[in-house]
Amino acid sequence: TGRTNLDQEEAVPVMLAKYEICRGLFHGFDYSAWHSGKAEQRLALLPAAQEHILAQPDGKPRLLCAVTELSQAFALAVTHPEAERIREDVAFFQAVRAWITKKTKGEQRSDEELDQAIRQIVSKAMVSDEVIDIFAAAGLKKPDISILSDEFLAEVRGMPHRNLAVELLQKLLKGEIRTRSKRNVVQARSFAELLEQALRRYQNRAIETAQVIEELIALAKQMREAGERGEALGLNDDELAFYDALETNDSAVKVLGEPTLQAIARELVETVRRNVTIDWTLRENVRAQLRVMVKRILRKHGYPPDKQEQATQLVLEQAEVLSEGWAVA
Repeated sequence: TGRTNLDQEEAVPVMLAKYEICRGLFHGFDYSAWHSGKAEQRLALLPAAQEHILAQPDGKPRLLCAVTELSQAFALAVTHPEAERIREDVAFFQAVRAWITKKTKGEQRSDEELDQAIRQIVSKAMVSDEVIDIFAAAGLKKPDISILSDEFLAEVRGMPHRNLAVELLQKLLKGEIRTRSKRNVVQARSFAELLEQALRRYQNRAIETAQVIEELIALAKQMREAGERGEALGLNDDELAFYDALETNDSAVKVLGEPTLQAIARELVETVRRNVTIDWTLRENVRAQLRVMVKRILRKHGYPPDKQEQATQLVLEQAEVLSEGWAVA
């Protein structure tokens, strides 16, 4: 640790010297909104900051060099009070550097750096309810809590900050999946996998920003339709959750047809609800008893024998999350 302390003490004056160089490059440019503004205001600073830098003789190379050297010294001095004092300014300089290298082409890492800069701006906003404010600042109407209307999704598609649109869609879809996981395990798991696949392809640069936005919008529409399926099937939310646990792509299950699956789902809700107790998940004898009851219902309705074990497991998983709601109802 002695060497680390020495490195830090040596790094602090270097960091402050490089900091003053960066500040000098932004002389006459008001970036106070970076400290006090909302996410969209912070993002809006970046194009203006780029213009300010590019208008100066050798502005771009001077900024890139100064911010790189500042970042290196800052990393060594990061726990020092002086580093803490200038942390927000350093984040601004790094965001501008990333923005300029992205917009004027050049360095290979600029895509990642810009994404990271925008992600930092957005994640700060997401700590509070500012996600709604971001949309308002971007000229979008405040979305209803389901976040899935066609009009709203069309507005997101038209947002000028594409990376921000991806971040917001990702946050909102994850929130919706989290809400559904408390009601419908199968639906939540399925949508979580689809979201993860789309984001992984995007992060690996297999698809462009515009394409991932389209995929996330399509996923949002699927989620909305999935939520409306119960009404079409004549099932309430609890019954739909069990129906989804029973329905697979297996041809033997499909042969049973919707009416039989609906009947099983209704009977399962009635039976499980009648037999769960507050602490049933901790009592193995109650779980075993429920398992037998579920299998008996599946057999009675001709559910394929080789699919019964998996269906039973899903039904019990589903029962666990639903029974938490039943306990307080």
